Amino acid sequence: MGQVFYWMNTSIDGYIADSDGDMAFMDPPEDFRQEANDHVRRTGAFLFGRRLYEAMEQPWTQDLGGDGASAVEREFAELYRKTPRYVFSDTLQTVRDGVTIVRREDAASVVTRLKREIDGPLQLGGPELAVSLLDLVDEFWMYAFPVMVGGGRPYLPVRENLRLRLAEHRSLASGVTFRRYVRP
Repeated sequence: MGQVFYWMNTSIDGYIADSDGDMAFMDPPEDFRQEANDHVRRTGAFLFGRRLYEAMEQPWTQDLGGDGASAVEREFAELYRKTPRYVFSDTLQTVRDGVTIVRREDAASVVTRLKREIDGPLQLGGPELAVSLLDLVDEFWMYAFPVMVGGGRPYLPVRENLRLRLAEHRSLASGVTFRRYVRP
């Protein structure tokens, strides 16, 4: 049975984008890229909100062979393209091959079905989508980059207390930290 892992990268003060909507402060170092590849290698499916889908899809589905991309980046692109992707959106009408559109009204039933059908992690991304599916999220993953941005889009805009237990905490050589939380 699959488990839903909500994973977003953040600043150390908890923002996935700064107040201008920019995520450039999270320029990933090589050790983070390798760690991301290790996670994606085990991922059963990606579950994306529309904005995250649009941010991820274009760079990782293009040919990275001749643009100076590193071997780790080319590996991520290959793993990304091989992994089934679901985008939760009421506005998208078409998507690339390998991607399934899920309408918001069907989100909970589709994720419940995927948890039964797919072995391995179901990697959920997008804070609004995560809040809408909060009861189905098994773990909360956060890679915090060593920068403070002072405001912007938060990691998870919950409207009530959500008690969690720290299950894992590690630091990469680059200063990026990983925290994994589970429900108590």
